[in-house]
Amino acid sequence: MGMIGFLILFPFFAALVMSCMRKSGLVRRCVQFTLCGILVAAVILFAVTSLITGGTVSYLPHTHGIDMLMLVVEWALVVLVFYYSFKFRKYYCALLSIAQTGLMTWLELTGRTEIPGDHIFSDKLTIAMSLIIGIVGCLICVYAIGYMKDYNRHHLDYKDRRYFFFGMLFLFLGAMMGLIFSSNLIWIYFFWEITSICSFLLIGYNQTDEAMENSFKALWMNLLGGLGFAVAIAYAAIFLQVINIQDLVALAVSSDARAGLALIPVVFLAFAGLTKSAQLPFSGWLLGAMVAPTPTSALLHSATMVKAGVYLLIRLAPAMEGNLAGLMVTTIGGFTFLVTSMLAISQDDGKKVLAYSTISNLGLITACAGVGMHEAVWAAILLMMFHAVSKSLMFLSVGAVENCTGSRNIEDMHGLIVKLPGLAYVMIIGIAGMFLAPFGMLISKWAALKAYVDSGSILLVIFLVFGSATTLFYWTKWLGTLVAVHHHSERLNNVTKKSEWTSLISLSVLMVTLCLTFPLVSTYLIEPFLMEMYHQYVPNLIGTGNLYIMIMMLCTILVLPIAVRVLTLGKKNKIVMSYMGGANAGDDRNFTDSFGEEKHMYLANWYMPDYFAENKLLLPSLVLASGALIILMIMTIGGAL
Repeated sequence: MGMIGFLILFPFFAALVMSCMRKSGLVRRCVQFTLCGILVAAVILFAVTSLITGGTVSYLPHTHGIDMLMLVVEWALVVLVFYYSFKFRKYYCALLSIAQTGLMTWLELTGRTEIPGDHIFSDKLTIAMSLIIGIVGCLICVYAIGYMKDYNRHHLDYKDRRYFFFGMLFLFLGAMMGLIFSSNLIWIYFFWEITSICSFLLIGYNQTDEAMENSFKALWMNLLGGLGFAVAIAYAAIFLQVINIQDLVALAVSSDARAGLALIPVVFLAFAGLTKSAQLPFSGWLLGAMVAPTPTSALLHSATMVKAGVYLLIRLAPAMEGNLAGLMVTTIGGFTFLVTSMLAISQDDGKKVLAYSTISNLGLITACAGVGMHEAVWAAILLMMFHAVSKSLMFLSVGAVENCTGSRNIEDMHGLIVKLPGLAYVMIIGIAGMFLAPFGMLISKWAALKAYVDSGSILLVIFLVFGSATTLFYWTKWLGTLVAVHHHSERLNNVTKKSEWTSLISLSVLMVTLCLTFPLVSTYLIEPFLMEMYHQYVPNLIGTGNLYIMIMMLCTILVLPIAVRVLTLGKKNKIVMSYMGGANAGDDRNFTDSFGEEKHMYLANWYMPDYFAENKLLLPSLVLASGALIILMIMTIGGAL
């Protein structure tokens, strides 16, 4: 209990310390490094200790005083939302905030939530989540030290509020720690709302008109999900006498007469999970988060916020197997996976490609959770872990490239392997982690496909197959751009700071290590969790034959570059003139075409805007997703009643 309490409370303490350190300099950097080091050490110690002792633990059956304190904090958040809502005339945010907090206050003060049950819970899934939040989150905080220094130097028109920025990063981590270790729905809701407010403040960090507009978009969408969360708690407490998420799931899968009614809070919680994980039609808030500094994007996309949504859906997975609630989640998740991967093809802004890719992969995780079968949940957890590491690495790499080149456009990354080789290698590892074998994203997609086939859903199989094809297309384009070298590509000055390199190299090592050890992760973390969740033996989902193939592929990836280097030792490089569809003018930059006119050579990717542009796909997709979500929610609630 002491270790869990430390993991929850220490990030809040770190946030307070960093917000008080307004002067930049060596002292603040050292303090931030120290705080991150302590949190990483604590989360690793907790994980090791928990794995050695084994089992699931729960604590704190009586917390009336803490509940009242949380209620006070919730009203403080309402005051904050009211202040910004009236300042920027976004009154609907204030209405959403008062509606959900008013409902929760009525439940608390009337004693309807005084239902026996522990408030703190820890199992193998919380161990995995705590490692993601603690390690990946802290590496992003370390990266932010050097990045924000360059960011403020390049944006002199923005007020330097790094003390606030660093404080909010740690506050985010504390809220996520509290969320994953809570079993009581009221506690989960409390930390859930803190993450919504943190994202609002971080997205609006620059306080420009665009930043504030996008931050309010994130706020109202997540407050809408929070309202759904509050309704779920109210129904579960009043009509089912259930207040713990584990008890709710157990009731939904039982033979109890109330099992059908349990689908009502489940579907409202699933709705909240869809908003938080930026599924269609709520994807706009995560796309708008690009205006924030890169560490914000990395944190939102990898270790916090969106992971809260899919974490909740994974917890609810058994209750969604084979019913309308699961159909709603799988339909929205699968459709989001396909559409957003298609939209990513037409983008040349690196951060926007990553944003669409994040939403797409979250859609795949969401669909796996909606299927509800143990093999689908196995794939969802692995996808979540690999996505967290790979996507944080990619966002931080793009941020570092932007600081060096002044651009995050993919077209400006041609020949990056020569211009900025260190950053190019790191970025290649991140891209490989997203779609190449034997990295775990591909293995997890294979498991997801098997689960979809076993579930009998032809629509999900179609979503996965075509979504994976488009995913392969845009990642291959980006990877090819990095290694497409011009003869006149020149080395650029790499201004990446040591703190940034610390994070980038650590995440690269973590990516490769996770690839090497994920069979062990499956054996000691995921499979025991699934056996406990489904109360049945879970067979080895990887298979010995597949494991041998993966090892051979990994060895090939490691051996080939070494073999190529050995074979080319002592050989002179032969420079070959580029073929340009005409006569080369001699400098490899110009050519004479068939009309005798000299033209400049250029390289460019194919973005197919006539087919996959936002103005063609996005609006129809939002309409279709909204219609499907409303219809399926009505059907689920009506069927349960």
